[in-house]
Amino acid sequence: MISLKGKTAIITGGGRGLGKAVALLLAQEGVNIGITGRNEAQLKTVSEELEAFGVKAAYEAFNVANEADVKTGIDALVGKLGGVDILVNNAGIGKMGTLENMSPSDWEEVMRVNLFGVYHTAMAVYPYLKKKGEGDVVNVASTAGLKGGAGMSAYAASKAAVISLSQSMMAEWRKQNIRVFTLTPSTIASDMSIQGGLTDGNPEKVLQPEDFAEWVRDILKMNRRALIANGSIFSTNP
Repeated sequence: MISLKGKTAIITGGGRGLGKAVALLLAQEGVNIGITGRNEAQLKTVSEELEAFGVKAAYEAFNVANEADVKTGIDALVGKLGGVDILVNNAGIGKMGTLENMSPSDWEEVMRVNLFGVYHTAMAVYPYLKKKGEGDVVNVASTAGLKGGAGMSAYAASKAAVISLSQSMMAEWRKQNIRVFTLTPSTIASDMSIQGGLTDGNPEKVLQPEDFAEWVRDILKMNRRALIANGSIFSTNP
């Protein structure tokens, strides 16, 4: 396995939940971290936690659904951190509802954040990785994208689209030594899933953000000749 020490990662949705867990664990590996999100106070607090590990940390507050803001924010983070090696496309929202009851505006917002957010951020980071001649992009989808279900049409459709987009990225960018990982986690005890009633978050039975973070760290540490193109993680006996 390779060392991540001295590398730089940008993590969207890094102010809480899965993104925060990944940021903290990578910082312990010596990775400089840039985090994004919409809550500046949360980002500032997490950034201070990251600096305690002796790495460089920076944050930018923006909505990943806004292409111009994404480009400005990513460029600012790269400038503050001196480069980028890893992108973790984690930001997303989980508005749920039946097809009959969910408004078109809510449906569209889920697609703009979950799908276009991945696209905008990857495209903003890509020129830096291309110039460097290598890099890693981790796109976080969901098992909901593998099989839709009642009451989650927008979320499932957005994650299915992320899976397809991510696989296309992998096919195009791998020849430039850019690894693209498509991850499809099942329900994890994040704020979004607990508040949405998807899980009670029982740490004895349900996946925790730290489990997801360890998974991300381990695939990034694999020798660069190896690529986990697609992967799922489930609770053993929820």
